[in-house]
Amino acid sequence: MLTKRKANHTPALVVLTTLFFMMGFITCMNDILIPHLKDIFDLTYVQAMLIQFCFFTAYATMGYLVGKIGYKNGVISGFVLTAIGCLLFYPAAGSHSYATFLGALFILASGVTLLQVAGNPYVTLLSKPGKESATLTLVQAFNSLGTTIAPQIGAFLILADATQTVSKAEQISSVQIPYLGLAGLLIILAVFVKMIRLPDARKIAEEESEHNHDGKHSVWQYRHLVFGAAGIFCYVGAEVSIGSLLVSVLGYLKGLDHASAAKYLSFYWGGAMVGRFLGSAIMAKIAPNRYLAFNATAAVALLGVAMLAGKASADIAMWALLAIGFFNSIMFPTIFSLATKGLGRFTSSASGVLCTAIVGGAVVPVIQGWAADTYGLMISFVVSAICYVYIVFFAIKGYKADE
Repeated sequence: MLTKRKANHTPALVVLTTLFFMMGFITCMNDILIPHLKDIFDLTYVQAMLIQFCFFTAYATMGYLVGKIGYKNGVISGFVLTAIGCLLFYPAAGSHSYATFLGALFILASGVTLLQVAGNPYVTLLSKPGKESATLTLVQAFNSLGTTIAPQIGAFLILADATQTVSKAEQISSVQIPYLGLAGLLIILAVFVKMIRLPDARKIAEEESEHNHDGKHSVWQYRHLVFGAAGIFCYVGAEVSIGSLLVSVLGYLKGLDHASAAKYLSFYWGGAMVGRFLGSAIMAKIAPNRYLAFNATAAVALLGVAMLAGKASADIAMWALLAIGFFNSIMFPTIFSLATKGLGRFTSSASGVLCTAIVGGAVVPVIQGWAADTYGLMISFVVSAICYVYIVFFAIKGYKADE
């Protein structure tokens, strides 16, 4: 039997790279929608963050489906469901209803969830033994390429008229054509994945589990997985909170309009892309957990600098926040691969647990939005700092598998 150690899975990993690019592009478009819809519907920060709440809540409801339908079917279903969510933006804009937008986002996010749950373990299982963190980091670099491009395209297509004297109806309708285009592209990708042959990653996991005799009967018996799930919750929550508020923060610090501020998002997400390409090489020489600890500590320090600098030193505060993107780079793939290490036949279930933990992107931004409404925009970043402190703990101690 052709095992993971002997098989060449490069073609499959190339396909998955396209998947990760699209996930990054679609997810980052939320950072354009939040300030855009906040102004149109006159929302508080908490209400605006409901965009992320509805988007990431889908991870709590869709996390375990891939284990039943398989990784390839999960990818195809994910593309189709995401396309349906994008199509629903057209009637949502026509209804002029914020609630309808949130419903469309939930369906779109359900599709992205399937892509996440299928994609991450697929990459780790198809990677060369011992190279799981580096390979997943490299593939996710293309996820960051999507997040880097999205703000520029979103600002051009959606926010282009925001500074002109146009009606609210015209501003809302600006989302229709971009999301119709995304829907068409996603359907094409679903057809393409259906037509090509991909290895059955579940069989690979079963082969590896034949050598796993640790006596565990449940994925929840692996302590490092539980700590890793909390790490994913905190990481996604912090990253999404910062990205979601950056346009508003740059308006507060520098007086930039939304279209101008949105372009700076490319530095935040572009930093993550550069960091992932570098990280995939660095982690071939440095233990992944140590590199994770360093990056999380740097993120805490940069948040401290931004909060202390504030409006009085606006440039310092701005670049400190934007630089966090670079240090976010390797966190998700590293936490994911460390948390699933040695799980064998439980890998699929573990993926469901970890992708359910992405619901942190729903919870933490709402908490930080409340803090921004109550205590002020800059001080609210204490919430994100606490999340990164936990990641330092996971990188130092929590990642260790049970002896």
